[in-house]
Amino acid sequence: MHELSIALGILDIAEEEAGERAARVAAVHLKLGPLSGIVKEALLSAFEMAREGTVLAQAELVIEEIPLVIHCPACAADRTPASLFELRCPACGALSADVVRGRELEISALEIES
Repeated sequence: MHELSIALGILDIAEEEAGERAARVAAVHLKLGPLSGIVKEALLSAFEMAREGTVLAQAELVIEEIPLVIHCPACAADRTPASLFELRCPACGALSADVVRGRELEISALEIES
């Protein structure tokens, strides 16, 4: 379960930022794409376990799921494929390996309480 090491990394970043601001982190906002290799539920569980006994013990992990978007070379447009396993344009059926969005694993915001 590599989600635990990712949760620990998220906590380290949030703790460092909170320390610099002398504030309490109420929530960590994360963008997560389906091709990130992270299981959302496992990350939420790992975060809850990892935060215990830290200054972020009350912090919430808020995950925004980013949809998969590919660029179709035939249509010259960005599209959301019907399947994660077949990156095919839903409009024309062309295959594409050009992933525009969907690999995200990014802390997008921290809710800070002073």
